[in-house]
Amino acid sequence: MGSAVIYLKNVVTLEYDREKCTGCRRCLEVCPRAVFEIQDKKARIIDKDRCIECGACANNCAPEALRVDAGVGCATAIIHGLLQGTEPDCSCCE
Repeated sequence: MGSAVIYLKNVVTLEYDREKCTGCRRCLEVCPRAVFEIQDKKARIIDKDRCIECGACANNCAPEALRVDAGVGCATAIIHGLLQGTEPDCSCCE
């Protein structure tokens, strides 16, 4: 995926439980930001800061190895701000 835009560092809610992962590759297929790769027959997070908390990975993970608070936080505020032409407002920086 080349160089991915990083919106904010160390704020994403993405969590991964390697023990639950079956290596189905579904997270790779649905993630719009190429956050994952397969290593040793299991998913691995390449760069957590690429995640935009869309929830696609967690919603498609049958063994529930992934969890993310989709639609919350600074990443969502940035996306909404871009779409609406306003400044991001996640209320965490006031």
